[in-house]
Amino acid sequence: MADNALGRFLRARREATPPPSTAGRRRTPGLRRGELADRADISVEYLTRLERGTDRSPSGQVLVALADALALSPDERVHLYRLIKADQTCAPPAPPPLRPTVLAMLAALEPTPACVLNPAGDVLACTPAFRAISGLDDEQNVVRFAFSPQAKAHYPDWESIAVHRAAALRAAADLGDHAAAALAFELSLTAGAAFSDRYDTAAALPPAIGVECWAGHVLAFETLYLPGEGEHRLVTYFSKH
Repeated sequence: MADNALGRFLRARREATPPPSTAGRRRTPGLRRGELADRADISVEYLTRLERGTDRSPSGQVLVALADALALSPDERVHLYRLIKADQTCAPPAPPPLRPTVLAMLAALEPTPACVLNPAGDVLACTPAFRAISGLDDEQNVVRFAFSPQAKAHYPDWESIAVHRAAALRAAADLGDHAAAALAFELSLTAGAAFSDRYDTAAALPPAIGVECWAGHVLAFETLYLPGEGEHRLVTYFSKH
């Protein structure tokens, strides 16, 4: 992001945002920096640093405030997050690969829906039965899917699942998982209060066993934590009659 894409985007959106109807005539279009700073409850000096590229690491709270103040669409919020992500120069270490025995165990479980997740909720491997009923399609993360536009139609008990997915991500992030913290940052911007309200108030670990409803399927699940460095967990689902 050597050309300060984040700053250019913020300035362009500010200048394209209509000023208050009481602002009267002005020489420049859109909002002044002070007007946007007031709306986002940040200082003019900090907004200036963001637009000029001297500060390229705003917090998730600041990004959400700016996105709200600029009335960004969901797609524009995703773009804003990607601009931040593109400026990250330090990538986390690659996760360890799944052991062949874990993959063999998954293969033996078919036709049972089952998956292996990392702490951030990425699906590292799964049975075809899980892929068929999960609703994920091209999505590879169960937390991101839970806060996607498709989730409420797929989960009749969405509120319960949303609370549990947010709690799982919070627990992983609090233990220092880089990918979980990065996903929480992303979802605080792209999913907004639907995610942040549940993430911020998570006060308990998610259940390791229970029942979930997925698009016509009532499924009991069991979670087994696999030994090894990756802190992976195997989640197996069984039809509940």
